[in-house]
Amino acid sequence: MTDQRNLIIAIALSIAILLGFQYFYEKPRVEQQKQLAAQQAAQTEQSVPVPAPGVPAQLPSGMSTAEVAKERPELLAEQMAAGTRVKIDTPALHGSVNLVGGRIDDLTLAQYHETPDPKSPEIVLLAPAGTPAAYYAEFGWVPQGAGIAAPTATTRWTADGAALTPDKPLTLSWDNGQGLVFERKIAVDPDFMFTVTQTVRNTGAAPVTLLPYSLVSRSGTPHTSGYYILHEGPLGVFNGSLTEEKYDDVRKAGSIAKDTTGGWVGITDKYWLVSLVPDPSEKVTARFLYNQVANTDRYQTDTMGAPVTVAPGASAENTGRLFAGAKQVKLLDSYSEKLNIKNFDLAIDFGWFYFLTKPFFYALDFLGRVIGNFGIAILVLTVCVKAVFFPLANKSYQAMSKMKALQPKMQELREKFSDDQARMNQELMALYKREKVSPVSGCLPILIQIPVFFSLYKVLFVTIEMRHAPFFGWIHDLSSPDPTNLFTAFGLIPWSPPTMLHLGLWPLIMGVTMWFQQKMNPAPPDPVQAKVFQFLPIVFTFMLAGFPAGLVIYWAWNNTLSVLQQWTIMKRMGVKA
Repeated sequence: MTDQRNLIIAIALSIAILLGFQYFYEKPRVEQQKQLAAQQAAQTEQSVPVPAPGVPAQLPSGMSTAEVAKERPELLAEQMAAGTRVKIDTPALHGSVNLVGGRIDDLTLAQYHETPDPKSPEIVLLAPAGTPAAYYAEFGWVPQGAGIAAPTATTRWTADGAALTPDKPLTLSWDNGQGLVFERKIAVDPDFMFTVTQTVRNTGAAPVTLLPYSLVSRSGTPHTSGYYILHEGPLGVFNGSLTEEKYDDVRKAGSIAKDTTGGWVGITDKYWLVSLVPDPSEKVTARFLYNQVANTDRYQTDTMGAPVTVAPGASAENTGRLFAGAKQVKLLDSYSEKLNIKNFDLAIDFGWFYFLTKPFFYALDFLGRVIGNFGIAILVLTVCVKAVFFPLANKSYQAMSKMKALQPKMQELREKFSDDQARMNQELMALYKREKVSPVSGCLPILIQIPVFFSLYKVLFVTIEMRHAPFFGWIHDLSSPDPTNLFTAFGLIPWSPPTMLHLGLWPLIMGVTMWFQQKMNPAPPDPVQAKVFQFLPIVFTFMLAGFPAGLVIYWAWNNTLSVLQQWTIMKRMGVKA
């Protein structure tokens, strides 16, 4: 009776875990996606950089009221027709520079699309103020002292060209009518790096003091994947050390400031990054900011340089960079080396085992290029890792096989001394000693392997190479969940089941391999624990159904190799498999 009660409790707990996962994670995630798609928020035209503590400054003044948000294509079309935009055209980027404010606020990624279909719309990375989910970068000067007119978000700049390309930089100019001429030269490479050189010439009779700033502003709290092992949000490297802040933390703090020499600061998504990169030798104050405008969350990362005094007849210059694009490991590494950007590759969340994760990425990337299929590359790399750890795995499986061979004798002792727990444990220890078996002998080799397999799992989770990469059959995108569903009879029944009932074929295969692997291992000594373990493959099958297909395929393949290896060892040792 007690065992039956415990079994019912175990089943109830397993179901509670599954339902809790769906209710507290999947359901809010779907709702958040719907809200984000329907968001029509107002956005102010002005982002205000605040100087370093103790430095008085007159802040840029701009529009103080919010305009009604317009859809991005509609607003861009109006501004293009009005002649207030200059086209950006590179092999990697499409978009435009806004001559009102001089912002880089319109970018799409030419090589990345919303779906695996190359004809689908390009990924929209930056969008101008006045549109839903506005996201833009801005550079400028903050005057120190009153009465000095500096460019603001409403300043109309004059451009010297009709387009910005890798071969043709764009120079913007503006005369404040008080003896100061501001110039902003914007250059872009064939990939995702902008170089912005700001120059101010003093043709007046008195010296002026200005502070250079740069900022990235993002309107609305973006939807994140919600996975613990992946950081999405504000981050930066300050004096060589990585700092990651969650949106919630920035919202609670309001402002987080860091003094640094060089480094970088920005906002990351799973695959994309928008980051400010000051000169490596420049001392700046970098910040993460939050405020609310027209009931809309707004996040900002910015940098503020030291004051620069421009004497009459002299000029001053400041150079900063903006990265806006896909987090390609090799590209970030090349920027880090060529431009001396410290730890730029840490924009990719390689995790605690960075020293393992990054080499795994390079190995996987190499195999993907050689084989021509990223899915096959995952399978091959898993085999290679398994081969390296074959001796350790053998020790683990041999220990497990010995334990499994002792299961009948152990069961006899449990039945014989069921009313005397102390005596039963004593007899079990004596059995282990006679048979020269240690219950924990298989644990150490497994513990050593855990960081390795977690690192490989992490690579598959964060790498952009898996995005929209096809496998075989119905898997056209390894970064998306398996599109098939058992509860629609794999497409034969025309209905849309709830999220918790989405169960594709690959998660089912993974669940079966997990069940086989569990059956190969010795059962836990506690009967209730053993019965709970029986339900874990079912629970994990439903939980992993929403994971990217590439990860599920990796998990199923890794389980299959483990089962084959353990079965071979058990047969060799004469243990019934």
